[in-house]
Amino acid sequence: MIGKIIKTMRREKNYSQEELAKKVFLGRTTLSDYEREKTDINFDTLEKIANACDYEILFVHRKDKSKILTSKNINRKEI
Repeated sequence: MIGKIIKTMRREKNYSQEELAKKVFLGRTTLSDYEREKTDINFDTLEKIANACDYEILFVHRKDKSKILTSKNINRKEI
């Protein structure tokens, strides 16, 4: 599922795999492997891809629906 999300974000920005890969300092084949879910992606790389495509990663609590945006609510030094 995450591969389809990455591909959708990339296509909405009209980036080729090569263009997006360069923006986030990946090889094109690595990005392709993420999109096809041949390789697992780590959170930092996913966040870089999302940011390059003008997306934020949002976590929603299942019960109370509270939200955490990675770019606003989390100080990276806390992790």
